[in-house]
Amino acid sequence: MRVISGEYRGRKLKSLTGDNTRPTSDKVKESIFNMIGPYFEDGMVLDLFAGSGGLAIEAISRGMTLAVCVDRNYQAMKVIQENIKITKNPQKFETLKMDANQAIKRLSLEKRSFDLIFLDPPYARQEIVDQIEKMIEGQLLNERATIVCETDKSVELPEMILNLTQIRRQVYGTSAVTIYRNEE
Repeated sequence: MRVISGEYRGRKLKSLTGDNTRPTSDKVKESIFNMIGPYFEDGMVLDLFAGSGGLAIEAISRGMTLAVCVDRNYQAMKVIQENIKITKNPQKFETLKMDANQAIKRLSLEKRSFDLIFLDPPYARQEIVDQIEKMIEGQLLNERATIVCETDKSVELPEMILNLTQIRRQVYGTSAVTIYRNEE
């Protein structure tokens, strides 16, 4: 696993061992960023199931300003911290060791808002629609926010979630990437 493009291009990232996480492959990661970017001029990123932090690091590498990486797993947090060190820009990252729903609540109370949100939960425990609704209600999405969801290809997410419109769905092997944007 590596950073595909931008400031940190080519840097190798560590990933978690075991079956609890499945890091987004370089091919899928590159496709995601080609669909949503590929580069950015500032912005805030929320990676709600960060795993190794690879998606957030890629977003920062491509021009986002600050990333919040959330994961409840202790081992994942260790890997995220190690990968952040590889960037040599730790000030561009914030980590929260907590459950995704707790993070949504906390970030809402702190009145934080994001331009890009990654939702790549463990396939067996997906609450994507509910979590997106909570983020909208908690005002975590900036005006033109983009949400990228990675699911099992058998999962069909709705065309609309409150004020968000599904703008793209692409299948890669056993995974599907669904992208939502506030089109108002």
